[in-house]
This record gives sequence, C-alpha cells and structure tokens, in this order.
Amino acid sequence: MESVLLRQGSCALLITAILGLKAWGYKLAAYDILFSSSGLVYGATYSDIYGRLLAYKVLMAVSLLVALIVLANLFIKRLSWILISLGAWLVLAVVLNGFYPAILQKLVVQPNEFNKEKPYIENAIKFTRQAYALDKAETRHFNIDYSLDITSARNQDTVQNIRLWDWEPLRTTYKNLQELRPYYVFEDVDIDRYNIEGRYRQVMLSAREIDQDGLPATARTWINEKLMYTHGYGIVASPVTEVAEEGFPQYYIKDIPPRFSADLKVTRPEIYFGEVANSYVFVNTAQKEFNYPLGDKNVYSFYKGKNGIKIDSFGRRLLLAWALKDYKMLLSSDLNNSSQVLMFRNITKRAQKIAPYLSYDGDPYIVISPEGRLFWMLDAYTVTDKYPYSQPFDDYGNNYLRNAVKITCDAYTGEMNFYIADNSDPIIKSYEKIFPGFFHPLSGMPEGLRSHIRYPEDMYKVQTDIYKTYHMTDPYVFYNKEDPWLTPVEVVGKDRKEVEPYYIVTRLPGSDKSEYVLMLPFTPKNRPNMIAWMCARMDGNNYGKLLVYDFPKQETIYGPEQVEARINQNTEISQQLSLWDQRGSRVYRGNLLVIPMDNSILYIEPLYLQAENSRLPELKRVIAGFGNEIVMETTLDRALQRLFQSGSPITAGQGNLNVPEGVEAGTETVNELIKLARQYYDQANQRLKVGDWSGYGENISKLDDVIRRLEEAR
Repeated sequence: MESVLLRQGSCALLITAILGLKAWGYKLAAYDILFSSSGLVYGATYSDIYGRLLAYKVLMAVSLLVALIVLANLFIKRLSWILISLGAWLVLAVVLNGFYPAILQKLVVQPNEFNKEKPYIENAIKFTRQAYALDKAETRHFNIDYSLDITSARNQDTVQNIRLWDWEPLRTTYKNLQELRPYYVFEDVDIDRYNIEGRYRQVMLSAREIDQDGLPATARTWINEKLMYTHGYGIVASPVTEVAEEGFPQYYIKDIPPRFSADLKVTRPEIYFGEVANSYVFVNTAQKEFNYPLGDKNVYSFYKGKNGIKIDSFGRRLLLAWALKDYKMLLSSDLNNSSQVLMFRNITKRAQKIAPYLSYDGDPYIVISPEGRLFWMLDAYTVTDKYPYSQPFDDYGNNYLRNAVKITCDAYTGEMNFYIADNSDPIIKSYEKIFPGFFHPLSGMPEGLRSHIRYPEDMYKVQTDIYKTYHMTDPYVFYNKEDPWLTPVEVVGKDRKEVEPYYIVTRLPGSDKSEYVLMLPFTPKNRPNMIAWMCARMDGNNYGKLLVYDFPKQETIYGPEQVEARINQNTEISQQLSLWDQRGSRVYRGNLLVIPMDNSILYIEPLYLQAENSRLPELKRVIAGFGNEIVMETTLDRALQRLFQSGSPITAGQGNLNVPEGVEAGTETVNELIKLARQYYDQANQRLKVGDWSGYGENISKLDDVIRRLEEAR
C-alpha cells in the first residue's frame, strides 16, 4: 500500500513539475512575440498583443493553478479535480492559443487594419532601420541638370577613374597573359584605390597564388606538394581606365619577377596565405622551396617567417603526424629542428578558427602596404536573430547586422590582427570584454593599411535590399506599398541581370574633393526610370556614412534598363554588334556604370570582343550616354569628346585603342587619315575573302571611324 502511495506521490510531483515548466514556457513564449512573422510586419502586431500575449498570460496562470490542484490532490484525494482541471487547461490552450488570435484578426483587425496596425508598422520601420544602421542614412536631393563641363579640373579625378574593366573579363585576361605556369591561379580580381605618382587612382589587383592541383600528375608527390611548391608569387595590378593598343589592360605591376611601371612596389611578393591555400606545408626544411620560374630554370628560396608551428622535437613531430594524419612526416629526412608547419592557410578559414563567433565576408582583397608587403583585408560581422521588430535578411532569421571588425592578414607570415570598426555595436563590445586584449582599436591599424579599408559589398547589398522597402517611413505609405524601389536590370554579356553595387571615384555634389564610394542606383516598381541612388563613403572620417540622393519626381531620369534599350535601338551600335557577333566571335557587354558628376548623370558601358576559339577578351569599344545622346567610340576619350562635342582634349586614360603606332589620338592629319582608310579597307577585303566575318566587321568599323574623322576635319 505504501508503495502505491509513493508512486502516486511521485507521479503527482512529476505532473506538477511539468506544469510548472509549461508555465515558464508560456512566459518565455511571450517574449518571442517580438519576433513573430505571422502578421502584416515582422514582430508583434495587434492580434499578437491582444490575442497571443493574452493567451500566454492566461495559460501561464491556468498552468500554475492546475499544478497546485495536482499537488493538493495528494491530501484531498479528488482525482476528478485533476481530470477536470487538465481538460480545462487543454481546451483553453486550443481556444486561446489557436482560435482566438485568428478570430481577433478576422473580426477586429481586418475591418480596420491600418488604424489597428499603425503603431506596429511604425515599430517595424523604426527598428528595422536601426538594425541595419539605415536610420543614419542621410537623404539629399539631386537636382538634375545637363550643363556638365566634362573638361573642368574638378571632374578630372572622376573621368580618369571611370572603370572600363569588369572583373570577369579582366580575370580571364590575367589568367591567359599573366599566370605564366599551370600551377599559378588568379582566384579573384579586387578593386581598390592608391595614390600613384601624386594622383588618386582606382586600381584592379589580383594575387598570383599557387594551386597544387595544376601540377602535372607525375609531379603530384608528397615532397612537391608539402615541401617544395609552398607559395604563390606576386600580384598583377592595372588601372581601371587605361587600355593598351591591343585592347588589353595596361599594367602597373606584371610578370615574374615583378616589373613595375609606377611608384607601386612589392618587396615581399611571396604568398603563403591566401584564398586558395587549403593545405598545410612544411617550410625551413632541407628541401629548397620553389620561388618562381626564370626562363628554363627555377629560383629557390627559404621561408624567413617565425609564425609557423616548429617541429623541434620528436614528440611534437609525432603529435603533428597524428593531427595531420600524415605518417610521411615521421619518415622524412628533410624535416629538422628548424622546420615549421604552416596550417590553416586559407585566410577565411583561418579567421573562422580564431574567432568562430563572427560572420565573415566572402570577398577578401589584397593590399600593398607602403613598405611593399602584401596583406589580405577581410571584413567580419556581428549578427543576431533577436532584434525586436526587425525584418530578417537571410534564411537563418538573422535581423541585425554590423560590420564590427576589420581583419588584416600578412600574406607571408599569416599573422592576423582584429580591429574594432564599429564601437557602437553592443555585441562586439561584449566580445571585447570576454576576450580582453584580442581586439584592437581601428586607430591602431597602420595608416598605410587603414587608408585601404573598404565598405564591404556584402553588407551594402543587405542594406540596399532592406532600404528598397524601408525608405518608406510614413506608415500609411508603407502600409499601401505606394513607393517600393527595385534594383535596376542591365545586360552583362548576353544575360539580363540585376545591377551589382560598384566602387567608383567621384566628387559628390557639394563636396570639394573626389572620394571613393560604393554606390547603387534604384528604380521604382513597374517603371524603368531611375528614382534615386545610394552611396557608402569610405575615405577618412567619412567612412561608413550612407548618403541617399533622390531625383525630382517630375523629371524622367534614364535608368540602366532604359539606357540598355537605347543602346539596342541605336542603329550604328546594334549594326556593329550584330556584325561582330557572327560565327567565330562573341561580343561581351560589360557592366553599365551610372556615374554621378556635378548635378548630372553619365552612363558608361565597355564592349569586349572575344574569338570563339580563344579565351582572351579584348576591350574594343566604349559606349557613353548623357541626356538623350548615346555614342560608341574606340576609346573613352573619343566617346566623351563626341558626346560633349568638346574641342578640348579629354584625358580619360593614358591608353588608346586601335590608334596606329606613332599617331596620337585626335591629332592625325588628313593624309594620315586617308592612309588609314585605305589600310582598313584593304584589310577588310582580305578578311572577307577568307570568310573571317569578325575581322571584316572590325576593319569596317575602323574604316567608319576614320571616315567620320575625315568629315570632322573638313
């Protein structure tokens, strides 16, 4: 009998504990209402506050009451009380937590939805903008006019930094002309700015890393992969605007060993840590390391860094062999007490190992320090899914984002430093207290590197995507979705794609000097015209400031999609494109850049030509648009001169396309132009005889250009 009573008591206590935990669960569920996704906006809405919240409070009280009844039943012995109270609790749970909010929504909210939901819409707008730092974005009016003086001194920095090279065709060109060996690879093309010979220049760079998969199959040995082919070598750098005569980029840095054509120098070109270095290697061994090829011979070197894990004892070698699952290092006579192992050489994975609680940007970029060393720079973020009323930006429900940390990594030693970039972020402040001494203030970053920090493109994409809806701060306008914005569409290659954010050098309206910004234009829903553009500033004390310029609504400002359509409708351009795009060649249309200048908008699109049997795109034409005019020329200089009917030379870059050797663009005599016309005509006929339609079209285009210049020279 005692055992039965004991079991009954244990069961009652267990049920009481379950009900107590359930009551606590209802209390916690009340806080989750702030992250509800079932209403008109993200976060608590009218039916959540007056339906679900009320239900949780009632059910919490009922759960505690039923728990007391079950506990009291140990003394009063009324089993029916327990059954009735449990049944009532279950019925209330179904009614209050299921039917009541739905009925409230249907009968109370929907007939007067805006008035009922207005305070919650205001909360959603306010807190979403705060969560993505959009509340700090400054809105200005862009009073459009068409009186742009393209030759004025204040616009020269912008003109001389108009980007003609897209990263995809440029990477293909780099691969074909500068990889030099099959085991070298250019993983990505980065864009940055440097002061070169006293000028503020936008530069494209790519690191020449080593990919051991590119070694011949017979050379894929343990010694080659772990001891010999340990690092990449050097970078390629070229200005964004300048083009060589053949349609290839001009180079600031190229070849192995590096050759320099500007005051941009690299003194430590070896790259041990990078984007494609995914395996460990041993350095300071008896085996010399391959440094770079030189003609028919190879140049070798030894690692001079001290940041690897030393293999200075047999016990450590044994532990490393077990950790790396590499028994060959136990047998190798090339390893000695001075040897080191370099692990986690992929910079993103390396950062994740060091600080796994941060989220990382997907695009590290290479930087040349003033001393000539190579550094990788990487952006890290703090995120959470617990910001009240804020709209999530990803599939994980994260609804708060800050670019809280900037990371530098020495490409030679792998040394990483983490700098706090946003002191207002409470999450990084907490991590700073948890890991004292680990994070450094941004002011502690060397000035030569700090001048190259960029506003991260990944974060900017999230912000612009959210801003397309949450620029509407009036709750009535937001409720009716009266003014949603869209990312415009452009033609890249042959495909229609959304415009990607892009870096440009420009002088913002009202500013005295040019600066480096990341920008994106917007178009209204169901209309292709441009309605606004947003930029993120990143020079000096302006770093991180967001500016939004809106256009007058009574004027039509061409959006990228409209400019692309006008290009297609231009008979001169469309005829040339069709002629080039015949059998044997392919036209690649580059990114269309919308470039604000003074209170005007300039449109630039490069055209590349590539043979079907060649992976070597050449920049052949530049399309420029301003106001109602669209022109296509062989160089940016000529396109701007023709577009603005300028008699003064426009120095957009130092390179020229299709200009005969010894003849300066715009200075040819009539006799020289006649000779050129005959030359291109004869070449066109020769190409026609052999069925080379691509070559025929190119020479006809050159002939047309010469005839036009002859007409202008009359």
